[in-house]
Amino acid sequence: MKHFPTHSLLAALPATAALVLTAVTPAQASAAGDTGNWLRLTVTEGGSHTDETRATLLLCDPPQGHPRAAEACAQLAAADGDLRAVPTRKDAVCTLVYAPVTAHASGQWNGRPVEYEKTFANRCAMDAETGAVFALDDTQQPELPDLPGLPPLPED
Repeated sequence: MKHFPTHSLLAALPATAALVLTAVTPAQASAAGDTGNWLRLTVTEGGSHTDETRATLLLCDPPQGHPRAAEACAQLAAADGDLRAVPTRKDAVCTLVYAPVTAHASGQWNGRPVEYEKTFANRCAMDAETGAVFALDDTQQPELPDLPGLPPLPED
């Protein structure tokens, strides 16, 4: 019968555990749905009885899922993901017609949660204040990859 020195095995145990933990941690992080910067965007037009909603999922690593994804991601990057800090178009001339539009965004930017909702007097006012982020009026939405951990878009 052979005997193994237990002090040698016990001395190697912390190093082995550290190797196992470092090998497992990145796989767990990616499995948990860490997909970078993304926003679920909706634009609802009209009053409470005539609501029409458009929605998309904007992914920024790389830009996709939005008709103007690259432009929207660049504007968000310049504002560090804060929709209230997206540069406004000072040269926009909008009519005074009241046609309410509500913009909503939820998601994450640089690991921080993002929540935004604002009702604008009309689409022109929304576009002037939010740039390309809520420009969802393109009728053909791009295909999105299947990414685990991201919320589903609402059904039409």
